[in-house]
Amino acid sequence: MSALSKSVANLDMNARSADVARALRECGCSLLAPQQLQSACAVQLGDLDALRVSWERLPRDTYLLDGGRYRFRRHSCFVHEVAADSLQLVPHRAHWQPRDYNALHGGLERWFEPIESAVLDAPAWGGLVRALGNIFAAIRPVRRWYVEAHQFRIDTAEGIGRPTPEGAHRDGVDYVAVILVNRSDVSGGETRVFDADGPAGVRFTMAEPWTALLLDDAQVVHETTPIQKAGPHGVRDTLVLTFRADSFQAPESVVQ
Repeated sequence: MSALSKSVANLDMNARSADVARALRECGCSLLAPQQLQSACAVQLGDLDALRVSWERLPRDTYLLDGGRYRFRRHSCFVHEVAADSLQLVPHRAHWQPRDYNALHGGLERWFEPIESAVLDAPAWGGLVRALGNIFAAIRPVRRWYVEAHQFRIDTAEGIGRPTPEGAHRDGVDYVAVILVNRSDVSGGETRVFDADGPAGVRFTMAEPWTALLLDDAQVVHETTPIQKAGPHGVRDTLVLTFRADSFQAPESVVQ
């Protein structure tokens, strides 16, 4: 079994943030069951559940260059000051990636509607984001993280939905958290994580809400396969958080 495969094996159900950090440091990948996320981040699953209704109100993503109408999303940005353990919402800004990291949508300034204030004001939201930032800072000590938060819904009402239309990729950040919020009436959606510099990889399907996949973006690439409708309300909802030490990604002409 490769080191990457071992990192996907379940941690103790009372996983501490130090255990998660060690797995990320050694393997670049750590998969947490919901109870493990609760323990490692000191956040109650019931409090996170209260946020799920906001995924019902996501606007459609109008930037998909594959012509699809299957993705809905919101996006907001924050600065996490690690020493003070404070999280500050920054003025709304575009989401931008270079083409080196996103061959499909790289180079575009994509302006999505911000995450609703009811979500951002919830203590569970700030607690989750700060706890993940502290886990990542235990691996790479930094003064602050530049955090981008994405709420995604992939819908199958009009056919196949593609969680990662750009294919296997890195995000151009330091760390990524992919958190499943809801999976209903769909088939497919297998998550795949591979060593960035080798053939080793793992495949699994995130099925239970608040399962979390943490990634070292320098060590691995990741993707999720398309989903198909398998019932009346075929959707897959996720929260993706990215953490970058230097700045937000932006065109060179944009001042950070």
